[in-house]
Parts: sequence; structure tokens; C-alpha cells
Amino acid sequence: MSARTDTSTRPMPTRVDTRLPWWALALPVAAFVALLLLIAGPGGAQATADDPGVGRVLEQLQQTLAP
Repeated sequence: MSARTDTSTRPMPTRVDTRLPWWALALPVAAFVALLLLIAGPGGAQATADDPGVGRVLEQLQQTLAP
């Protein structure tokens, strides 16, 4: 007599649930914005007076980001 095989199957998960907490996205965004504002601030353009190309880029960024 043959052994009985188990025919029940477990339901396979359709997707993996990977949810991030809100701060996992908010903290890197806040750090990036803070560093960008430090670079594009008015003191940044004056500190690069020796290289006018970098100063122009920083001034353009500041004008673009200013309301």
C-alpha cells in the first residue's frame, strides 16, 4: 500500500511588504536641502570670489531657489 501524500498547499505570498517609516525618507531629504542651502547661501558666492565660474553657478542656484 502506498503512503498517502499531503495535497494541501500553502498560499504563496503575492508580494513582499516593504514599508519604510516616514522619517526614512524625510531625514535624507531634509539633510540634502540643508546642505544645498548652505552651499547656495549668500556667503557661498563671496567665498568663491577667486573663481567667478563657481560663483556664477552658486548665484544661479540661489536665484532659482529663491521665491
